Amino acid sequence: MPTALEIQLKTLPNSPGVYQYYDKEEVLLYVGKAKNLKKRVASYFTKTHEQGKTRVLVQKIAAVKHIVVETETDALLLENNLIKKYQPRYNIMLKDDKTYPWICIKKERFPRVFLTRNVLKDGSEYFGPYTSVRTVKALLDLIKELYPLRTCKYDLSEANINNGKYKVCLEYHLGNFKGACERMQTLENYQIDIDEIRNIIKGNFKESLEKFKELMLRFSTNMEFEEAQKIKEKIDLLANYQAKSTVVNPSINNVDVFSIVSDESFGYVNFFKIANGAIIQSHTIEIKKKLEETDQQLLTLSIIEIRQRFNSQSKEIYTPFSVDLGAEIKVTVPKLGDKKRIVALSERNARYFRQDRFKQLKIIDPDRHVKRIMAQLKKDLRLQEEPRHIECFDNSNIQGTHPVAACVVFKDGKPSKKEYRHYNIKTVVGPDDFASMEEVVFRRYKRLLAENEPLPQLIIVDGGKGQLSSALKSLDLLGLRGKIAIIGIAKRLEEIYYPGDSIPMYLDKKSESLKVIQFLRNEAHRFGITLHRNKRSKTAIQSELEQIPAIGKQTITTLLRRFKSAKRVKNATFEELKAEIGSSRAQKIVDYFNISRS
Repeated sequence: MPTALEIQLKTLPNSPGVYQYYDKEEVLLYVGKAKNLKKRVASYFTKTHEQGKTRVLVQKIAAVKHIVVETETDALLLENNLIKKYQPRYNIMLKDDKTYPWICIKKERFPRVFLTRNVLKDGSEYFGPYTSVRTVKALLDLIKELYPLRTCKYDLSEANINNGKYKVCLEYHLGNFKGACERMQTLENYQIDIDEIRNIIKGNFKESLEKFKELMLRFSTNMEFEEAQKIKEKIDLLANYQAKSTVVNPSINNVDVFSIVSDESFGYVNFFKIANGAIIQSHTIEIKKKLEETDQQLLTLSIIEIRQRFNSQSKEIYTPFSVDLGAEIKVTVPKLGDKKRIVALSERNARYFRQDRFKQLKIIDPDRHVKRIMAQLKKDLRLQEEPRHIECFDNSNIQGTHPVAACVVFKDGKPSKKEYRHYNIKTVVGPDDFASMEEVVFRRYKRLLAENEPLPQLIIVDGGKGQLSSALKSLDLLGLRGKIAIIGIAKRLEEIYYPGDSIPMYLDKKSESLKVIQFLRNEAHRFGITLHRNKRSKTAIQSELEQIPAIGKQTITTLLRRFKSAKRVKNATFEELKAEIGSSRAQKIVDYFNISRS
């Protein structure tokens, strides 16, 4: 006997629509959209899901409900509205912020133009929302400079004006209003200014600029140079504002641009609204992943939500890759030119937003920042567990002398300098990086095992296949192969090598995981070079003193402890030397250096 759920799955239609998953308590778990409801819902129950969260969701589903719609675009809109209304546990949540500012052209005789955060269904025109109050105020200041508008809330009805109910106020005397309240400006003349203001808000500066240029020419021809100068200043203001806004070809008009960057846990979607080549709106949102959603899924949902939020009616959008929004919206994936550049600019804004969030997280919530880095490393390096403890090895032997090695330790993505270790190579004769790596890896983990110290989740060796193979020999001898993840990083092209795989992996050059690995490798190199330089320096210091007959190592150590260098020993007086090592040896040193000077 088939279960109720199985019956529901078999009877789903092959139509576009929205599906809803409920648990046995009839709690809504998830809302999704589909071109074909039957195929999409069935895929949840027939596929093997790699991600744990999706497997848990499927196990909890006790009932499926669906809503059939006409088009894919309708499905997208309905999905977004249901998610916002019911906030299911397994859906991405996009916060609907109600406090963005708008520019209102009030529905009244002699309309006012002002900033508001309350959008009323009163027949007025609302432009926005804007993501920055500063942008709105700058635009309103520009409009105020260009067009004298009223600011009072009086009812300037024809009857009130004819009856002389109002008198001109200070704004009229300051030149900020033309006195419509005393019939000094007609409604038709005022409405022309409102039409031009509407165009400017939409990003169309062309008509206003042409009108002001004609006006300036007229004043100039009539030798009204003072008035002509005032109009010129308005033209400069408008042209300057337009220049700051224009970033692409002015022929690109009424287009929305979307892009996304993401990591293991979050997506960051940037939105531009373009009108006449100008960015008139910009906004970036952060989305927390719930079911390991792809960039395509995140971007599709975000486009629908953002276009609703910003009341966009654009029929064309630009995106970095193809997304399916139905037949009603044209999706363009630019390949070159100005269109490609504007998408790249959008991606850059999303990336900067992500970097800013990281910086804030380091300050506000350092633990979340660490979790994100660890999750990203686990994913990018294909590890079984998060590498909370990483150790990196590097060999140093310059021109074949003084071979040494270094091991640096990172805990939770940060250097743990008290656990750094230097190694003098003991069993290898001459410059042999492979044998040196084998020795230090064996010594390091033999000791950790003997002292019952915790082992790392990841070992990184500086070098390619050869160094990795050498390190693996030591792990084999210690019985640790397969118990600790190990990789090699080759310097030239930053290739990542895995045991048993001759083909390297390449991480994205901008990848945060690669930056962490490079930091480890560079830190190991720096730490190893420090010891190498100290050894060479010490050898150089001792070498000249060792040439003095009848002066042993203990005497040299005593002299260097007191005088710090061979040069200072050379310049010391007999009495100073005598106080440290006695008169007999002091005399031998003085005689030796006197002969070498002569």
